Amino acid sequence: MATRHLVRSVVLQSLYEWDFYHRKKDLTEILERNLKEFAPGIDEPDFAWRTTKGIIEHLPQIDKIIERAAPEWPLEKIAMVERNILRIGLYELLYADKEEVPPKVAINEAIEVAKNYGGPNSIKFINGVLGTVYREMEAEKNENKNG
Repeated sequence: MATRHLVRSVVLQSLYEWDFYHRKKDLTEILERNLKEFAPGIDEPDFAWRTTKGIIEHLPQIDKIIERAAPEWPLEKIAMVERNILRIGLYELLYADKEEVPPKVAINEAIEVAKNYGGPNSIKFINGVLGTVYREMEAEKNENKNG
């Protein structure tokens, strides 16, 4: 398993646990423990910290985007694993360095994580939400070029 894919899996596990305990546990401690347990000696531990920090910093905006892109699914009704895969994917799609994580890589990685951890409809749901946001980004970029 590639290092960054493993890191995304550990970030997902950490966000899931944090979410499960209603965000009352210390996410830093959770991530630290999970990195030691599930990814000892990885090449880029800073990628895990940067990603997690970025998700938390942008969490209100990310959650609003999920609600807007999946209006028939209130945030609390989305399975916890899917909700957190979307948070990782949307953070990478919207806020991460595009040189480090190009948009299509962010989407593909979220789908791969969904294959490993999600339910039978997760892949379709994750792809649908992230694809919608990506198309909106591209349309906005084209409008700004032409406008």
